[in-house]
Amino acid sequence: MLAIIDYDAGNIKSVEKALIMLGEEVVLTRDRDVLLNADGVILPGVGAFGDAMNKLHAYGLVEVIRSVAEKNIPFLGICLGLQLMFESSEESPGVTGLNLLKGKILKIPPKQGLKIPHIGWNNLSFPNKGRLFEGVQENSYVYFVHSYYLKADDEDIVKATTEYGVRIHASVEKGNLFACQFHPEKSSEVGLKILRNFVEITREK
Repeated sequence: MLAIIDYDAGNIKSVEKALIMLGEEVVLTRDRDVLLNADGVILPGVGAFGDAMNKLHAYGLVEVIRSVAEKNIPFLGICLGLQLMFESSEESPGVTGLNLLKGKILKIPPKQGLKIPHIGWNNLSFPNKGRLFEGVQENSYVYFVHSYYLKADDEDIVKATTEYGVRIHASVEKGNLFACQFHPEKSSEVGLKILRNFVEITREK
């Protein structure tokens, strides 16, 4: 069973629908016991970094998420979920993220001809081999919606990058922790393959 963390963020239902389409048993929950006994846990979302962290604290989910990570339960952050896994964001100065991984979330710098937020399809490069991208061709296109991007401290955890005026760390992996800045649930067959790969990882435990 896969658990999607319900913390009143946007875009959670589309992730649930994609996983159900793959034939998976999925539950939306903020229940500690359910999350700690799931085969895999997903933190999706769109919205502001600070508001999201406030909600995670209000629902008592910050320590639960850290416990999920410590138990080596496969954990996938999507879009805002990726950003929350890191230390901080320029979007919300003074707000501490989940700090599961080291790195900062920075504002996409303005550049002539580029619209911000970045909304649309971009191709991926694979600087390091990642399990989420097993069977996915390099330069495949995925769907992004964001104004802020990840710069991870450790380049070795970066499994996919894209260019949008700046080199964006589009996906990371370290141990049981996985994250995508793009939306696999909105990225057609490529995205479904990435979600299917995560499901397969949850079965390897």
